[in-house]
Amino acid sequence: MGRIFKWLLRIFTALAALTGVVVVLGYLVAARSLPDYDEDFELAGVTEGVTIIRDTAGIPHITGENDGDVFFGLGFAHAQDRLWQMLMMRRTVQGRLSEYFGERTADTDELLRRLDLYGAAQRCVSVLGAQTQFELLSYARGVNAWLNQVNAGARGRGAPEFFLFPAQISAWQPADSVAIAKLMALQTSGHISHEVLLSRASLQLPPERLLDIIPETPGNGIVELPEFSSLWPDTRFAEMPAGDLPDHPFSPERPAQFAGASNAWAALASRSGTNSTLLANDPHLGFSAPTIWYLAHLDLEAGGVIGGTIPGLPVVLVGRSADLGWGLTTAYADDQDIFIERVNPENENEVLTPDGFKPLVSRPAKINIDGAPARDITLQWSQNGPIIPSKHYGLGSVTPPGHIAALGWTALSGQDTSIEFGFKLMRAKTVDQAIAAGRLFVAPAQNLMLADRENIAMKTIGALPKRNANHQTFGRMPAPGWRAENHWQGRLNYSANPVFKNPLGGILGNTNNKTVDRPFPVHVSFNWGDDQRIQRWRRLMQNREVHTRESFIETQLDSVSFTARSLLPLIGADLWFTGQAAPAGSRERQRQVALELLASWNGDMNEHLPEPLIYAAWLRALQDRLIRDELGPLADRFIHLEPLFIERVFRDINGASIWCDVVQSAPVETCTDIANLALNDTLIWISENTRGTLESLRWGDQHQATHDHQVLGDAQFDAVELGD
Repeated sequence: MGRIFKWLLRIFTALAALTGVVVVLGYLVAARSLPDYDEDFELAGVTEGVTIIRDTAGIPHITGENDGDVFFGLGFAHAQDRLWQMLMMRRTVQGRLSEYFGERTADTDELLRRLDLYGAAQRCVSVLGAQTQFELLSYARGVNAWLNQVNAGARGRGAPEFFLFPAQISAWQPADSVAIAKLMALQTSGHISHEVLLSRASLQLPPERLLDIIPETPGNGIVELPEFSSLWPDTRFAEMPAGDLPDHPFSPERPAQFAGASNAWAALASRSGTNSTLLANDPHLGFSAPTIWYLAHLDLEAGGVIGGTIPGLPVVLVGRSADLGWGLTTAYADDQDIFIERVNPENENEVLTPDGFKPLVSRPAKINIDGAPARDITLQWSQNGPIIPSKHYGLGSVTPPGHIAALGWTALSGQDTSIEFGFKLMRAKTVDQAIAAGRLFVAPAQNLMLADRENIAMKTIGALPKRNANHQTFGRMPAPGWRAENHWQGRLNYSANPVFKNPLGGILGNTNNKTVDRPFPVHVSFNWGDDQRIQRWRRLMQNREVHTRESFIETQLDSVSFTARSLLPLIGADLWFTGQAAPAGSRERQRQVALELLASWNGDMNEHLPEPLIYAAWLRALQDRLIRDELGPLADRFIHLEPLFIERVFRDINGASIWCDVVQSAPVETCTDIANLALNDTLIWISENTRGTLESLRWGDQHQATHDHQVLGDAQFDAVELGD
């Protein structure tokens, strides 16, 4: 027995030692993919030399004798630190993810191939100015210089992730950078999803109730919409599948509510304690590991600039120079339209136009799929844009039989000079110069917040489609593509883009809220991204006459929810301090405790408090109870709280309280009844998903921000909800 034990011990020790050796060797091999920041290189493509100095936070400070060398250095640094991220973004926009990930990403590849964003990017390079082309090429040479070092110097594979996949990497091209800019435009645009959602809801709701659940942002300029069903008589839309959003992180398809968010504001010297202007910006993009942003300092011939870049793009998108600061917020401009094309019943490759049936432009394409046969598809375009299959964005639910959907979108242009704007912005010295450069920007539409030493301004940049005043759906819902009045007529003049400069109050700001109230077709948008955060921001700005850097930071970190403070008194008006005495631990006592906590809460979404968790769960349950009986499965698409809807219902605006009555039940339920039922739902959810008493709950325990790596895993940390 002792002998057997000794041999087992020896075998176990040998296996443990072998495992240790494998782990150490694996680590050493993977570590070779990581750059040595103290190393010197002799590289082809540098004309006079470039220096990259990393500070203690790892931020590169790049200097050179000329701008070409500086952009070369940025490309080199981006590739050193974010090669996997850059190449995955390139694969995404090229529609080549499935060569790595198999069938799971095949539909995403098909969507990107049909949009042909990469083809448009290749065409765009030729229309850029000579200096911009040179700087894009210099950047590409920097990326490729690191690739050459990886290949020649036994540096792993350039990124640890590539040990899991084939190592063939093609050289970086100027078109790759333009294409990544277009991919970012796709990922931050939500009007496709919004058009589909609005159309589907209109098929189930009367017009007055549609304005409840998808309300207009307060203000004048509301245009009456036709009923979507009236455009397609005798069509049974309810039988058409809606389709689900892809469940992988590389998909650019987003729910309409999460297309983009951000905030920015600026103060004149008259409202600043610094004797100069102030500017703050917080661009909100999705969580990822690594993050999409990459901070860098570029010492250009025109002066140094520092701020946020995106790996693959050689421009500082948000940042400052010695003379100018700039930030961006999503403008929510309506620059996407869905066109429903009628297919010729005698020839599926023709669609109806104002001049009769015309052939679609067609081109074959092949999608290579790891572990599966290649997928052969035919790319098609109508006069209105590329044909998008019904399985994407839920288009099948709003496309009648015998029809197909095409997408009109400003970013599909092969004349897109947006990246040239980025280079000019970095060299601008004044607000006016930056606004003039904005003429070059095409997509995605953004609000450009600016501050030089004396002036502040906000200008909407990006192409705005020029629509006919007689457009059947005003661009809000899919429209018949064969009707001439629905076609785009080019783009609005840049002067039509809203601009604000040096306001009398001394402060400008935007939180994706409505910026102008203009009639269609110069309206900018019917769908704005925020109507709540702007209220809290306005109060914080008005609380003091003079602002400082610290007060701007305090505003950015503010965690008080205007939505909570405005809605809770409405939905709890008849519930506070009601009910009979109840024993400890009973459901009725829990209800009373929850209401008592919320009654004395100031709306601070502090991670250590229980009230934010109770509030968020209650509002989620309440909205679902209000809409589930009318919308059925479509209610699942309303994944974000709609504060204006809740307010309309509980204030009974235009009869909106009818939502509180459950359609399928005989009794007539009141809004107080539904609020109480939703609170019971909340308490059940809390008891099933948390431990301890209501008073001991922590919002941060349940509200986790997860930064997922698309392949290797995730990292988590507690997060504070900054308002709504």
